[in-house]
This record gives sequence, C-alpha cells and structure tokens, in this order.
Amino acid sequence: MLNRVMVIDDSDADLLYTRIILERCGAVTEVLTFGSAIDALAHLKTPGSPPIDVILLDINMPEMGGFEFLTAYETGGASERAGAVVVMLTSSPDPTDRERAFAFRAVRSYVVKPLDVASARELSNVIGSLTDG
Repeated sequence: MLNRVMVIDDSDADLLYTRIILERCGAVTEVLTFGSAIDALAHLKTPGSPPIDVILLDINMPEMGGFEFLTAYETGGASERAGAVVVMLTSSPDPTDRERAFAFRAVRSYVVKPLDVASARELSNVIGSLTDG
C-alpha cells in the first residue's frame, strides 16, 4: 500500500482521471495533484511536508517540463527530503524520451497514458518491493 502519491500534470482532465484510477485501485491512501511542476517542487522543498512515496510525472508541461523538474528534484535536495521514486506518466511513447527519463536515478518506471487500474496496482507492487528491500 502506498501512503502518498503526487501527480504532476498540466492537464486538469488527466489529473482527475489519474486520481480516480489511483483511488479505485485501492493501493493508495492519499493522492496530491499539482498542475504545475514548479508548485510541486516548492511543495516537496517545504519543511515539514509529508513524505511522498511516488511521483507520477508528465513530460510535456509549460514553464517547467518533466525533465527540468527531474533535474531540479535531483540536484536541489528535494529528492533527499521527499524520498520518493518517480514514474513518468506521459503521452509520449518516444524511445528517446524513455531513455532520457531512465538517465535520472529517481525514475523507476515509464508508463504511457492513460493509467489504468492494472498499471496502478503494478506500480504499487513495484514501489513496495523497492521500499521493502
């Protein structure tokens, strides 16, 4: 069971849909949604903010895209504070994007939208095995 999942996506429809799927799969206690990577990063850097188990991150967003978020997350100390692993949840099936994503140490999985219940449960299993061992 995952306690807290953060979803970062600039699409309100995708945020809502992903929240519904995560809640429906029954493997998540709380879902935090952010329409801006900048706002999500600020939340992660806030002292006393609750720990996040998984960050579901879109690639293509205005102002700060997913790769820019990852750079800031890993180099700015947010990853040490948050302790979360990152799953790219994107509409891009491009192998170049996949390869670029896995170059970041925090990225553990790459899922092409839309997230479905089976994929959400699988994420919970994969992340659970990482934190157990």
